[in-house]
Amino acid sequence: MSASSASIDLRTLLALKFDFNDGTATRKADLLERLERRRLETAKEVAALHEMLCFLRAYPQNDRVLSIAERLAGSFAARPDLRRHRKALADSGIAGTDLNFPFFWLTARWLVERWPDRLAIDWPAWERKDRVQRLLEVLMPYCETPGLDTFAFSSREWIDRLKGAAGTDAAFLIRRFSALPVEQPLRELLYEDLDVPVTLKPGPTTPARTAERWPGSPIVFRTTPLERSRPDLRKAIAAARPRVRPVDRREGRKLIDLANGCMVPRHRDLLVFLNADDGDVRMIDFGDGLQFACMGAVPERRLMLEAVYGFLTLNNGVPIGYVLCSAFFNSAEVAYNVFETFRGAEAARNYARVLATVKHLFGADSFAVDPYQLGHDNAEGQASGAWWFYYKLGFRPRDPAIKRLVRQELAAMRRDPEHRTSRPRLNDLAADYMFLEIGRPRRAVLGEISLGNIGLHVTRYLADRFGADREMGIETCADEAARLLGLRSLRSLNPGERVAWTRWAPLVMALPGVGRWPAADRHALRDVVRAKGGQRESDFVRRFDRHRRLRQAVAALANEEVEG
Repeated sequence: MSASSASIDLRTLLALKFDFNDGTATRKADLLERLERRRLETAKEVAALHEMLCFLRAYPQNDRVLSIAERLAGSFAARPDLRRHRKALADSGIAGTDLNFPFFWLTARWLVERWPDRLAIDWPAWERKDRVQRLLEVLMPYCETPGLDTFAFSSREWIDRLKGAAGTDAAFLIRRFSALPVEQPLRELLYEDLDVPVTLKPGPTTPARTAERWPGSPIVFRTTPLERSRPDLRKAIAAARPRVRPVDRREGRKLIDLANGCMVPRHRDLLVFLNADDGDVRMIDFGDGLQFACMGAVPERRLMLEAVYGFLTLNNGVPIGYVLCSAFFNSAEVAYNVFETFRGAEAARNYARVLATVKHLFGADSFAVDPYQLGHDNAEGQASGAWWFYYKLGFRPRDPAIKRLVRQELAAMRRDPEHRTSRPRLNDLAADYMFLEIGRPRRAVLGEISLGNIGLHVTRYLADRFGADREMGIETCADEAARLLGLRSLRSLNPGERVAWTRWAPLVMALPGVGRWPAADRHALRDVVRAKGGQRESDFVRRFDRHRRLRQAVAALANEEVEG
């Protein structure tokens, strides 16, 4: 058949994307079968068919549509039109195409552990390649230093000589950083300072957006139009009944790998997925195809104060987005991301489910959205209308200057219904947090409370007592905190709890009046600190939020500025 016939079929199929009325399932299936046999003319058309397949896999009307979409997705890399346009479709995340990106260290290591032969350094794009020569003497065994000291080979020539005949240059470099005898944070800093552009060549199992799916998810066919109205968030959160299922470590590891695999073809590195603990993974199910794979970080990679969790959003098992959530003080800062293919499909309804999940897991009754998510210095966020999306859902700014801007914009809209907020004004509106309160409004919530001030109080405490000898200071604080809080021995702590104890001990000792607290409150504080390093960091959030005296003390530090 002619390419024009294929183009007509594709346009017809795309027009049916959001049409779930009776009879459209048969039309979609018939069009898919024709497009399976026909060849598209342009790279843009190939990409459009790909996105439609991804959407239909997540929102199928019946088994026939799903089966055909799965079949086309599974063989997409072998399509002649895909192969013809493979170069033009590089970095699209489509199966069978190259990915080029300067991945963070943790992603680079994750990739080399799984697909070492598919990785290569993109030498023409590497602007900082000369910097690696300064590190070769520490990356290589000492016995090789005479040659390294003598010859002025280029970085590429050195790595080609050093790696030997087997393996790729990228795999060699990443593995040498893995062998570097330094602590993990320094390894990450050194590698990421090089900003190494890596090409991931496609293979049968390399990350791609095309066939992503969690096989354990139930399939719920869509027989009614998508819910695209704006819910009343407070009512929707109160009415939601998420089912929470903890998963075992084996299933948890597979979900973590799926989450990381979803980030790679989208040129993203999400640290909470990269540092996820397979012992802290839960599946949240709403019973209509929507699920969240919720995962927390391993103890050594948790933040000092707030708990951070990542959610991979699934619809019928297909990843459609992700969520980053920080929880502390019965509040949460939530970053909500919908993958581009699925935008316009129940975003507001699903967001209500995100907040319901956050409330269920962490007890949050205050939700904040940070400026970048709202569009501040974020062209994509401004183009998507993020600020007005949240405003129309009930979020409100607290900053007086921004409130004045809002009043001006609303007045302009009343005068002229065609008025559209300009990009510069959107940037100004998004300059500070927005909040949604479902409980009693208060100041001590994420987005408002100064976590940085808490850190400065710890710094002043350690500086005044111990100066440069911070290691002795932390060891001393750990022992003093153990005696103060009734911990019989540091040896009774498991490795995660030990990490949390040494990190929190200086803060414990810096809390105003902690030595005069009743024994019950000090013992409860001991349990809060241990929970920070426990299996589920959400347990820490719950314990901290129940400890009224501790909350007041930490809030007092946050509210008190530290003089330089």
